[in-house]
Order: sequence, then C-alpha cells, then structure tokens
Amino acid sequence: MHRTGDPLQEQLDYYNARAGEYDQWWLRQGRYDRGPELNGRWVAEGVEISEMLARFRPEGEVLEIACGTGIWTVQLLPFATCLTALDGAREVLAVNAAKLKSEKVRYIEADVFKWQPDRMFDVVFFSFWLSHVPPERFEEFWELVRSCLAPGGRVFFVDSLRDSGSTAVNHDLPGEESTVSRRKLNDGREYQVYKVFYEPEDLAARLRALGWEFEVSQTASYFIRGQGSRIP
Repeated sequence: MHRTGDPLQEQLDYYNARAGEYDQWWLRQGRYDRGPELNGRWVAEGVEISEMLARFRPEGEVLEIACGTGIWTVQLLPFATCLTALDGAREVLAVNAAKLKSEKVRYIEADVFKWQPDRMFDVVFFSFWLSHVPPERFEEFWELVRSCLAPGGRVFFVDSLRDSGSTAVNHDLPGEESTVSRRKLNDGREYQVYKVFYEPEDLAARLRALGWEFEVSQTASYFIRGQGSRIP
C-alpha cells in the first residue's frame, strides 16, 4: 500500500503512476471490461455526454482543469480558440500532449489548489475531477473556478455516478458515508484517493447556495453532467 501521509499527494502519485493505463478505464479494457452488454451501455452513455458537450459549444479561451490523458481534451480542441490544459500529474500531461500534438493547447503542470490563473477564460471544463476534490475544499475549488471566468463565462463538468460497474472488477466502492476510495494499479500497487459521489439535485442546490446556476443531470447508470454559470 502506497502511503505518503498526505491524501492529496497520494492521489497525485496514483495518477502519475496510472498514466500509461488510465485509458483502459474509459475504453473498458483489461480490469474494466464488464462484458458486451455493460460495455455497450457505457459507450452509449459516453456518447450521450459527448453530444451534450458539443451542443454546449465550449468556444473561445477554454480551460480544462485536471485534463488527464486527453480523453476530453480532444473533444474540446475543435471548439476552442486556445485551450489551456492543467494537471498536477506530469505523466498524464505527457500522454495528453503526445496524443493531441496540437500547438493550440497550452499545458500547465500545477497543483490545482495552489495555481492562480494568468488570464480569464470563456469556458472552464473538468471531467471526473469534482469527485476527487476533498469535501472540505469544495467551496475553495468553486472560488477558483469563479476566479478563472471572464464575464459571461460558462462551466461544463462530467463526473461519476455511484455504480460499481464503472470501476475495475477488483475495486470496491467505498461506503456511502466515505469520501476516500482504495484504488489498485495493474501491477497490484494500492493507493487511497478521494472519491465523492453527488446526486444531481443536491449538487445543483449546493452550487446555487454558492452563487451558481447549474443544470445538472445524469445518464441512466454511469455519468453526471452539469453546465452553468455565475448567477448575475
């Protein structure tokens, strides 16, 4: 078991170590293969979210927080005038850059909670990141998002619903009251990461209390999606 004494650092170490195998999760390969029926459902719901993002049209100066290996970066790229891809994990940034090979993408390696924007953005996007934000830093994270947005700026996010079929076959979901999950790599190394599951209505209400207006919805089994902006 990998232990640093700092949960956020352990989470960062996990994603650095997982960079070369991360896409297996999205592609339903190896330990994430749930058979034709469930894999097909996963793919269909992923397409549903992608279509919502396309209708949202993430145009202009776009910031992707926790960009990972580029699964969503590649979908943002056709819309963006300039795309800033931020992540704390150097190894996933390398995978992302090798995958996209685009001069339109500006890569930044930084701790999300220590980084300060150097420009304003028309769109802020993040996928499967909000669930990794420690609960006690939820408001702090949304204040960062606010500080990144140009007047009239918009936000789109994607995340996980609580469903055991969305993770590896040798992963167990944490208890409903837990905010930490144990994750394994293909070689058996284990890490603790934050994993907080949200219900759409509860999340929309919580964001409204912070001054945001969000439409939050879910697919049938696997994903939650939100789009919105600051309340004027």
